[in-house]
Amino acid sequence: MAAPLSPVRGMNDVLPEDEALWERLETEAARLFKAYDYRRIRIPVLERTELFRRSIGELTDIVEKEMYTFEDRGGDSVTLRPEATAGIVRACLTHGLLHNQQQKLWTSGPMFRREKPQKGRYRQFHQLSVEALGFEEPEIDAELIVMSARLWRALGVRPTKLLINSIGTPESRAGYKEVLVRYFSAHYERLDEDSRRRLERNPLRILDSKNPEMQELIRNAPVITEYLDEGSREHFERLRRLLEDAGIEYEVDPRLVRGLDYYTRTVFEWVTDRLGAQSAICAGGRYDGLVEQLGGRPTPAVGWALGVERVVELMRLDEAVPPPAGPDVFIVSAGDAARRAGFAVAEALRDRVAGISVSIGAPSAGFKSQMRRADRSGARFAVIIGDDEVAAGRYSLKPLRTDEPQEALELDELVRRVSSAPGPRE
Repeated sequence: MAAPLSPVRGMNDVLPEDEALWERLETEAARLFKAYDYRRIRIPVLERTELFRRSIGELTDIVEKEMYTFEDRGGDSVTLRPEATAGIVRACLTHGLLHNQQQKLWTSGPMFRREKPQKGRYRQFHQLSVEALGFEEPEIDAELIVMSARLWRALGVRPTKLLINSIGTPESRAGYKEVLVRYFSAHYERLDEDSRRRLERNPLRILDSKNPEMQELIRNAPVITEYLDEGSREHFERLRRLLEDAGIEYEVDPRLVRGLDYYTRTVFEWVTDRLGAQSAICAGGRYDGLVEQLGGRPTPAVGWALGVERVVELMRLDEAVPPPAGPDVFIVSAGDAARRAGFAVAEALRDRVAGISVSIGAPSAGFKSQMRRADRSGARFAVIIGDDEVAAGRYSLKPLRTDEPQEALELDELVRRVSSAPGPRE
């Protein structure tokens, strides 16, 4: 017998017992996004490589080391998406969604980066991404941050803290970059290989280094908040006041720059100290130049993305675990005629009771075995069908979670009884 195949490293299975957590996160998020008037958009997992080179930046770890890029049969270079923002902007430009319009959009699905797998972080991972395009004022930045805080409350999870910063405009960053180059050049011998390569072209990326040996040098570097232009400074102060008015606690982190080249002004991260070295579970900020960078008109924009696997792990740690899903009704049948009748009863319940879940036991198993499975399934009722029930046209409805007596009911009565039973069905 051939050995069973193992999954590709970093590609993770989500088993049925974990799916309840994923479903709860996705359901709560979709409900919240609707409350804030964000509409869903679905984008391809495969895009032209140039999209990510132009948006994320040539000297980022993602483009340099982590993207799954290959030539298709037509010779085009294509890439499995490492993040969703660039694809959403590309879709808006493709379909003219930004012509004198504002857009509030969200999406979800798998992303791909070939980085070292670790707890809650995989090479195929999943994100929920929220984007607001065409909005310039800090109120939309605050809205997105407050919306994420509402999501944590709805899920019952506790991120450690919210970090915020402003990295200004490209024009104001030019002077700051000159200061950084002088500072890091004075400590050139302490720079790692990646930092030396980025020193001249994009020194801000050095601040995003995760190399432990670089952290003291980074802590002592000049801070960007001292070089902000007046507009960025005012925007950031207004954002801070809005967050304080909403009761959102935060910490200003002048070292926070984010790892993608398209960010401007506001950047933020929700972080935790309970998931290992990679602490961010949700991050985002402004990217006012990205639409123009990808061929559109200048358009302010802001958004965030959360890592589904990381949030699910926090839900597990905080015991924000929904009860295991099970059927409402379990059909137990014995005999050929009863099997046919059980199948018909199950379909009648699905037709006539909105949202019901019905499971049919293995008719080839014995009656006692099926009843044990019915009880273990978590079902509220068992419908028991044998030759006598088929002959009488009445089926036995047995409550499994209460002391109510078993009843023999015709099909219409059975449907009404199940439909009126307490216990909401999703």
